[in-house]
Formats: sequence, C-alpha cells, structure tokens
Amino acid sequence: MDANGMTEICLHQLTLSGVREGERVIVLSQGNQRIDYADAFLAAGQRLGAITYHMRLPAPIPTDGTWSVGKTGLAANPEAVEALKQADMVVDLIFLLFSPEQMAIQASGTRVLTAVEPAPLLARLPPTTALRERVEIGAELLAKAGTMRITSKHGTDVTYKIGMYPTVAEYGYTDQPGRWDHWPAAFVFTGGADDGVDGQIVLAPGDVVLPFNTYVREPVTYTIEKGWITDIRGGLEAELIKSYMAEFRDPRGFGMSHVGWGLDHRAQWHGLTQFPGGMGMELRSFYGNVMFSTGPNNELGGTNNTPCHLDIPMRGCSLFLDDEPIVLDGDIAVKEMQQR
Repeated sequence: MDANGMTEICLHQLTLSGVREGERVIVLSQGNQRIDYADAFLAAGQRLGAITYHMRLPAPIPTDGTWSVGKTGLAANPEAVEALKQADMVVDLIFLLFSPEQMAIQASGTRVLTAVEPAPLLARLPPTTALRERVEIGAELLAKAGTMRITSKHGTDVTYKIGMYPTVAEYGYTDQPGRWDHWPAAFVFTGGADDGVDGQIVLAPGDVVLPFNTYVREPVTYTIEKGWITDIRGGLEAELIKSYMAEFRDPRGFGMSHVGWGLDHRAQWHGLTQFPGGMGMELRSFYGNVMFSTGPNNELGGTNNTPCHLDIPMRGCSLFLDDEPIVLDGDIAVKEMQQR
C-alpha cells in the first residue's frame, strides 16, 4: 500500500474516532517499527486540523522470543507517560494493552487506539458504524447476564459466573474519553469471577492458538476448576502450550482471563494464511467464533497481571447467556446481531 492509500484509511479511522480541529493526537512507536503508519496517522490528523506529534521510543531489547504482555518501553519513562496523558488521543503502534502505563493514560481521559496489524488487513477491515451497533447490542446482552455457558460437539462444556467484571465492546475505533480499542476488531467480552469458571474446554482441529498464530490439528482438553486450569492434555499442541506457559514460571498464567464472541462477517477464519506477520486480530473477530483467554485479567480491573497470555478463538461452539442462546454451532443466534 502506498503512502496516500495508508493516509486515507487512517483518515477514515481518525474521523470515526472523533478527531477534530485543535485536538492533540500523539502517535507512539518504537525503533523502526511502523514508521509508515506513524507518518500516515500524522498526515491524517493534520488534515482534520488536529495538533499531531510523534513519540518514538528506542527499539526494544531483544528477548528470548516469549510474547509477554503488559511490559512496555514506557515503564522506565514516566515523563513520556505524563506527556501521553495530556493528549486527547494516543495512537498506539507498539501494543500497550495490559500495561499499567496504558491504564494510567486512559484514566486521564485520553482515548487510545492500538494499530499493529498489517496495512492490507487494516484496509480490508475498516471500522463501520453498522458493525459498532451490532457489537454494542452484544455488549448490552452480556452486561445483563449472570452466567455464560459454552458447549461444543467436541466436548466443551464450561460455565462462567459473570457480572463481577465489566463488559468490553471492541468495534475498531475510539471516540469516547478514556476508551481503548483495537483496529481491526469486532467482538465483545468480559471475565469470569476469579473462582467462578468450571468445566472442560476441548480445542478442535481448526481452532486457533494465539500468539502461536497456528491452527490446532488434534484435540486439546483443558480442565478448569474454580477459575484455574488444573490440567491440559492432548498431543503435540497440548505439549507446546504447556511448555510455553512453563517458560514464564508464573502459576498465575493458569488463571482464566476474558471470554466472548466475534461479530465481523468480513473477517476470515483463514486469515492467518494471508497475514502471517500479524497478531491475529482477524481471528479474534471472525463471525461466530467463541474465544476464551488465559492469564491476566487486569485490563478488566482484576488483580492478575501475569505476562503469560493466550487467546484461543474456537469454531462451531454454542454460547448461552443465562440459558439463552447467543451463538449456536458457530452461528449468531440473535437476530439483531446477525450479518446483514
């Protein structure tokens, strides 16, 4: 995608995010990563009359390859955090989610947008107001429920006690003070009570393990008791998941994190084959997927801030809120949320 094309899609994004004349927009990047994104957002912001800045952090120090959430280059730079808190909007090109720095920035009233996926994917999945309406309908239903049950023909049968943590609606743009969103995104989620998740989850062939960015090829069975994973069994993928989690040496990684479902009919289940360099946002959003996560729940206000985090979108599941069907065998059951 050329610079003009990138600027146009960023202009659409910032327009939906309510950027207007005189607002302060700071684009945050690190090293040489996504410099073209930064230039496009800055140019788009200028066209809307915003006061735009680029904050560029040093490139991160190389690690052993483990994807840890909640640790950013801002941690040792409180002056930079204070500067970001003065902005009306921060465009996050480094992935701040789960970090105390992002929480502090949002608490100041600054809205935050994360954009780290490949540019062609951003162009193919622009946010829309119609998609937002469907996501917000889902969020209303989820916020009213006290229990969530997930089942599948492969053996999944797990119940979450919900209502202790807020519901989050992700629709790909942010136009409200203190709000965070991720482009692209179209799903709703919440967290189970810390001791309120019980049952069994069975990953089936074709389900996705993120951040491995791989498709499951043989069943993996999770046993969950009182909000904690007590057993993971299966073949190679099960062993890889356990080995990855053990690398963190943090038992909190076995806690249950957020859970919800995807609503974007444009998102493609086979997206990993097209955009292997991304972090899998398309897979989190595809229509009718049910995704559960393990590890941190601090983004929802919980106390678990482990850096060990996996997101697992599953196909063909059914999801019930207070026994009312929301997703049936991988298809949205509520008319107002259906593809149209």
